[in-house]
Amino acid sequence: MRLMPPGVPLICGAVAVSDGPLAGRRALVIGGAGALGAAIATAFRTAEAQVVIADQILPADQPEALTIDLRVPEQFSPTFTHATHLLGGPIEILVYSAGIIDRSPTSTMPLAQWQQMLQVHLTGAFLACQRVTPAMVQARWGRIILIGSNLGSKGMAEHAHYSAAKAGVIGLMKSLARELAPSNVLVNAIAPGPFESVMVQGLTANERLANEAAMPIGRFGLAEEIAPSAVLLASDPGGNLYVGQTLGPNCGDVMV
Repeated sequence: MRLMPPGVPLICGAVAVSDGPLAGRRALVIGGAGALGAAIATAFRTAEAQVVIADQILPADQPEALTIDLRVPEQFSPTFTHATHLLGGPIEILVYSAGIIDRSPTSTMPLAQWQQMLQVHLTGAFLACQRVTPAMVQARWGRIILIGSNLGSKGMAEHAHYSAAKAGVIGLMKSLARELAPSNVLVNAIAPGPFESVMVQGLTANERLANEAAMPIGRFGLAEEIAPSAVLLASDPGGNLYVGQTLGPNCGDVMV
């Protein structure tokens, strides 16, 4: 439980307090306009965090959201500086939820297609983590949550680039977790299975039926069912013992 920011009125002679698990924490959600990023941002706000989102295409109802093209490394520094300004202080919670997906047989996949997938998912995550870790280490408190995928574990035909990028995200997460945990900066990942979003719209009707039938619960998930995992990992004390872990809200598709 944290004291409310300055300016909150006194109640019954005492400073008002909040019981939200993320009360007053400053969070940036990269990919916050996508289905999962938006659900996480909403869940963080419900948990009483201050939240800024950044994405390539932004919703019109969030004027303070930031535009970033994750394929352009030069945009990271000014975007993170602006986010810090909007939040009124250093970023304490980073969620990297940006993602793209397409498909191609590996034998005919253009190098540019492979490189773009790794740039958005893996290099972007690396650059984002680089921007936030110095302030987190200095403050001796921080939470970094990287969004992986069940395909990073199981793979999928014609998705070698996507599966490789997501497997790389998990490797990045584990290395950062060991590096930063002594400074009380905890790094974890969430690896969802298929959920209702534009990411599954590329499936044919037969592929969708087959994928749903393969799920032990018989359906795809919803972004709103995944977002609470991010709140848990970001919270104190709820997330305090999660270090280098990958949570798998994947409908039972991958069991670890």
